[in-house]
Amino acid sequence: MPRLRPALLALTLAACGQGSPPPAVTPAVDPVAQVTRLLGGLAHDSLEGRRTGQPGAWKAARFIAGEMERLGLVPAGDSGFIQRVPLGTRVAANGTRRPMLLPSWADWDSVPAERRQWGGNVIGVIPGADRSLADEYILLTAHYDHIGIGVPVAGDSINNGADDDASGVVAILEIARMLKAGPPPRRTVIVAAMTGEEVGLLGTNWFVRNPWRPLAQIVGNLEVEMIGRPDSLIGGFGKTWLTGYERSSLGEMLAAGGIPIVADPRLSQNFFMRSDNIAFAYEGIVAHTLSTFNLHADYHRPSDEIDKMDLAHMVEVIRAAERATRIMTDGPRPTWKEGGRPVRTPRP
Repeated sequence: MPRLRPALLALTLAACGQGSPPPAVTPAVDPVAQVTRLLGGLAHDSLEGRRTGQPGAWKAARFIAGEMERLGLVPAGDSGFIQRVPLGTRVAANGTRRPMLLPSWADWDSVPAERRQWGGNVIGVIPGADRSLADEYILLTAHYDHIGIGVPVAGDSINNGADDDASGVVAILEIARMLKAGPPPRRTVIVAAMTGEEVGLLGTNWFVRNPWRPLAQIVGNLEVEMIGRPDSLIGGFGKTWLTGYERSSLGEMLAAGGIPIVADPRLSQNFFMRSDNIAFAYEGIVAHTLSTFNLHADYHRPSDEIDKMDLAHMVEVIRAAERATRIMTDGPRPTWKEGGRPVRTPRP
């Protein structure tokens, strides 16, 4: 046998698993502890209910951006992970102040300083590994804003929004972590925590007008909204439903892939039209919301707290949502069924 040069010998030994240290072992992640930590960061009293345009919302945005950086996502905002959103203040006849989306930053500059607000979406990217599909995008979204401080109920005035929608933001961060830990997705994944959903989809509408990549390249959107409690109408623990299930091929694709998902059992609530997904659906993107909301009485109340969350249920739903995302990134494109794509009703 001929003698090998030292460098070649080292490469040969490494290839055989000899002469080199064993690979590092990634510490196991306790999923319940992880979900608890993230919920604790987003639904804490110090964030004052994450009202759009207020300091608590910016604290939440920075927290989410920090998590995306820790996970190794690629920043996709105009300021790191933050996509700045120009907001103003609309004052109603009764004196109530409400955030509004301005057409541009030039318009923001023209608004009196006391009526300016800052908003921000938080966006990170996991690049696709398949060259033939990497320029197609799956958009994974949740909204991080909530309704802020309101009228005290039993001495508590902070609407922490643990279920609505801190639970969804936790889900997309955990899905991103699992995607990064496993095989790279074939399509590129855009992970976006949106602002202003509670006041008219402000952050999402800005993203639609100013997308990170052309909307025509986004082949599917999965919004995660309110997964903190089981829904007995669909079988309870670990089961999920999809808004607009009957409108596209996505629900059937996920069910065929073993995801414990069924159609929205409360069509009268019109949930398909009530979350960020609808803005993307109007643009032709197959876009739906995954949820387990059971119409609990804590909706938009200070009692929507972490101690009301079923953490084990959340973990199961997040695992299912990660598998659903994998189906979307690695499988065929979802398509609208005939008549399923929503159409904007013209204003009179």
